Amino acid sequence: MNEVQYVIRPVRADEWEKVKELRIAGLKDPAAPVAFLETVEQAEGHPDEFWQGRAEGASHGRAARQFVAEAADGRWVGTVSVLVEEGGTVDFFDQDVERTQGHLVGVFVRAEQRGTGLTEALFAAALEWAWGLEQPVLERVRLFVHEDNARAGAFYRKYGFEATGTVVPVPGNPAAKELEYALPRPATAWS
Repeated sequence: MNEVQYVIRPVRADEWEKVKELRIAGLKDPAAPVAFLETVEQAEGHPDEFWQGRAEGASHGRAARQFVAEAADGRWVGTVSVLVEEGGTVDFFDQDVERTQGHLVGVFVRAEQRGTGLTEALFAAALEWAWGLEQPVLERVRLFVHEDNARAGAFYRKYGFEATGTVVPVPGNPAAKELEYALPRPATAWS
């Protein structure tokens, strides 16, 4: 079996149409109801300007970076984004952010590429970027996983993320819970 090679890289500002296509593909995945806080209908309802702004904002600067896995034919097959949460702000769960940290969101790999190491490669690129930020450095990177998303939770634990004990209600569904996992800044990360 031939090993397929992918390029893992940040998005560029002009790639908003591919950002939109991959996000909608993720939201159509059977796991989407426990993987994302947005529905496919909401995403499809956003105007082009929304997607242009999302690509622009995730392509440069410190606030966010979206990484994609690109196949040789140019098709995007996976993604993860890092949002930088500055200490003293409030996150999208309306919780106080106590420390400067990264927040991994929008993790998606197309079904046919799952189990190939692609998610690990995306996480490696995202974390390399996060740990390389300066002034202030990120003390940790966190993510949230729905209590019913056992597959994702198992992957995050295998990758080294640990449950922090922080539990927040899912926006719009307070009976469901999101569990926080975090990875502390490695001692070997450059300062």
